[in-house]
Amino acid sequence: MLFALLGLHAALAVGAPPLARRWGRGVFLACALAPGAMSVYAAVQAPAVLAGEEIRTTLAWAPSLGVTGDLRLDAFGLLMVALVSGIGTLVFVYAFGYFSAPRADLGKFAATLTAFAGSMLGLVLADNLLFLFVFWELTSITSYLLIGFEDRKAEARDAAMQALLTTGIGGLALLGGLVIIGEAAGTYSLSAVLADPPTGGAVPAGLVLCLLGAFTKSAQVPFHTWLPGAMAAPTPVSAYLHSATMVKAGIYLVARFAPAFASEPGWRPLVITVGIATMLVGAWRALRQHDLKLLLAYGTVSQLGFLMVLFGVGTPKATFAGAALLLAHGIFKAALFMIVGIVDHEAHTRDLRQLSGLRRAMPATFAVAAVTAASMAGLPPLLGFISKEAAFEALVRGGVGPLGMLALIGAVVGSVLTFAYSARFVWGAFGHKRGETGLVGPAVHAPPWYFLAPVLVLGALTLVLGLVPAPADPLVNQGAVSLDPAWSPEALALWHGVTMALWLSVVVVGAGAALFAARRTVERVQALVPALPGAKEAYESSVRGVLWTAKRLTAVMQNGSLPIYLSVITVTVVVLPGAALLAGNGMPELPALAAHPMQVAVAALVIIAGLGAARSRRRFSAVLLLGAVGYGVAVLFVIQGAPDLALTQLLVETLTIVIFVLVLRHLPARFDTARVSFSRPLRAAIAVGVGVFVFAFALVAGGARTADPVSDEYLARSLSEAQGRNVVNVILVDFRSLDTLGEIVVLVVAALGITALVSATRAVGDRPPLDGPSASDRGDAASPEADEQEAAAPRAGAREPGR
Repeated sequence: MLFALLGLHAALAVGAPPLARRWGRGVFLACALAPGAMSVYAAVQAPAVLAGEEIRTTLAWAPSLGVTGDLRLDAFGLLMVALVSGIGTLVFVYAFGYFSAPRADLGKFAATLTAFAGSMLGLVLADNLLFLFVFWELTSITSYLLIGFEDRKAEARDAAMQALLTTGIGGLALLGGLVIIGEAAGTYSLSAVLADPPTGGAVPAGLVLCLLGAFTKSAQVPFHTWLPGAMAAPTPVSAYLHSATMVKAGIYLVARFAPAFASEPGWRPLVITVGIATMLVGAWRALRQHDLKLLLAYGTVSQLGFLMVLFGVGTPKATFAGAALLLAHGIFKAALFMIVGIVDHEAHTRDLRQLSGLRRAMPATFAVAAVTAASMAGLPPLLGFISKEAAFEALVRGGVGPLGMLALIGAVVGSVLTFAYSARFVWGAFGHKRGETGLVGPAVHAPPWYFLAPVLVLGALTLVLGLVPAPADPLVNQGAVSLDPAWSPEALALWHGVTMALWLSVVVVGAGAALFAARRTVERVQALVPALPGAKEAYESSVRGVLWTAKRLTAVMQNGSLPIYLSVITVTVVVLPGAALLAGNGMPELPALAAHPMQVAVAALVIIAGLGAARSRRRFSAVLLLGAVGYGVAVLFVIQGAPDLALTQLLVETLTIVIFVLVLRHLPARFDTARVSFSRPLRAAIAVGVGVFVFAFALVAGGARTADPVSDEYLARSLSEAQGRNVVNVILVDFRSLDTLGEIVVLVVAALGITALVSATRAVGDRPPLDGPSASDRGDAASPEADEQEAAAPRAGAREPGR
């Protein structure tokens, strides 16, 4: 059933464009069927799953490689499904109201958004590390398409590329980490790895790579800059991405891994440090934003840091607090982004400096905004307050040494900033700004009911679950138990008595209110802080550096010079396999240099002919000398007692010479004589290096054989099975007949190509020249004197063939 529901997402993604052409924006309601069906299914299965059962299903994907598509729905998966599909359904309904004007690309947008929802759903259900990685990357690709949806805007294209590059680099790191952990555990089953986590060896390195992937995906410092840039996407995407989907992927991974791996060296210092830094940087920057959407975006960065700390600590209490905050954040952040979309839709601006008095124009929207922002700030009696109390309580209890105190201080300071920017959001969007004129205010119309309905649902949820948290209690507690079986469930409650967590909440509210009251002073202080190079500047510098390096390398490696291309290829052949050759077990025992004096004489002739070919300045002479080399090798075969090979070599050399002669008729008679001062010794060095490497490789390869040669079997079976005494012929015709057929086809195709090339060259050469025939056009018919003059003449224009 789980695969069927994923298939429903895929089917609606494919069918969205034609549905949009018929139904217009109604396509969003049709696509809402996919997350809606998943929500209904999860609700039906919830009693059993919360009782401890797990729903599993498997699809054989690449069984020969041990890769299967395993899906598992446990209690924490149920919590994630509630966010992904529950909020997803509301986002699709919201998109129906958001896109009020007809657009030709609504089908593409709905299709991508549905695929995005399905990708995130697959990610939280996957029980195979490689399967999880596939959905991980699908979320990156679909988010790239959604962020860059307004592709005519350079801002949208740049933001989409930044998101793809940042999360893509993290994805590669994650793949390396998952492979290391999977190999160390002996299985790629996520549940099996977490039940019996591997330790030692390369596992710490694998965990760091996994954390790197999680940090990039969940916009942790210093990879956080892509998330505010993603505000270029339409608001339904922002609401979905920031609350329930891609940015939660890294949090989800850390939540799964932390109970099993948090005690590994380096895990807690790394996660807590990065999480606290992210929380403080995001909250501080949220205080200086004038765009409501950017304010919330940096607020998301801050909250993701808070979640990273809670789940990364890895203690049962912190895991429980993380699950509670995960649910609360998904609800209030989705609602707040939707509210920004409504404000922008009705007032045509998101700049809080241009808004005033919307509270009276949109009272219902203001009420929901006040409730959800209060939940984000951690005020009672809302779900955000309960989750923040649980977080403070978990950090107060500690259990992780000085790092726990650092996490507690950072969380309190970050919560103070969170309170301040939450109040700034409500004041900026709906407050009355006295003494300022020309602002957008009471004339704004209230949104239609279907546009506001999803926001009302989310606002009601954060209020009701705050007053009566019992409905959310099993989801959060059992979700924590499925992550860490050591957790003993305790009820979510609005009141726990006068505890340290409550006093910390009082401090947060008091300091946050004071910070908001002094907002103008804070703005002046922020303006005085010098603008230091940050992560965004580092990203832009990195991109510029990569592009510059690519251009320089392209200019060197792709300059149109055939000698340079050949030099690069041959040097690569010498350096890479040559290094492996030197690092191997050394040279084997060398065979006798020669078995017959004639071999020495013929070999000497071959060497002389080869040197003559290298020294020759005329192409025709070089070809003849190369042919002499081939014929000399044929003679060596005869001396060695292999007349069949000699005959084959003779035929091949003859055919090669004939083809060369046909081609040479249309090439200049002489090689190019234009040289750079250092080209000759460099070419000689490369040639000597290639020769030495080939010689050494042939010796090592010949001496590296450990099994019986296959030629023995050919010799044994040639007469008995193929009734042939000529083993070479039997191999070509009987044992490897298909290979021979393929080789013949290749030769025929090559011959046809050469024939066409020669014919085309001849046709071009037959055309009357514009300025009379040149020396090169006359080819080998030119006199030696003309060739000398041509070779000595300065070359201009296009390069000659073969240069």
